[in-house]
Amino acid sequence: QVQLVESGGGVVQAGGSLRLSCAASKRTFANYAMGWFRQAPGKEREFVAAVSWTGGSTYYGNSVKGRFTISRDNAKNTGYLQMNSLKPEDTAVYFCAASKYNLPVPSGVTSYDYWGQGTQVTVSS
Repeated sequence: QVQLVESGGGVVQAGGSLRLSCAASKRTFANYAMGWFRQAPGKEREFVAAVSWTGGSTYYGNSVKGRFTISRDNAKNTGYLQMNSLKPEDTAVYFCAASKYNLPVPSGVTSYDYWGQGTQVTVSS
């Protein structure tokens, strides 16, 4: 089993940036695709971004394309989500997740096997 712990959330003004981190408990993290999802109050969990095992392939949700960048460092068992040009509508709890699938990079909630507890991101206008 893989345990995931997110960090880096907080409160930021619109137009600002944040970088989220996702620390994995196992060295086998490199054998999982990694994804980021978010969930705002009263809304369904939404796909944000995902990256393949090696980091060579990425995929983004339309609402964050061009503003967010996903990456990973398998030597550190850690994944990242760099969020730039943040908007109030980006406010949500952000979750990282690990999937045994690789390519194509998975974007569905049910494709992921392990989830972190989430970190709150609040963007003020």
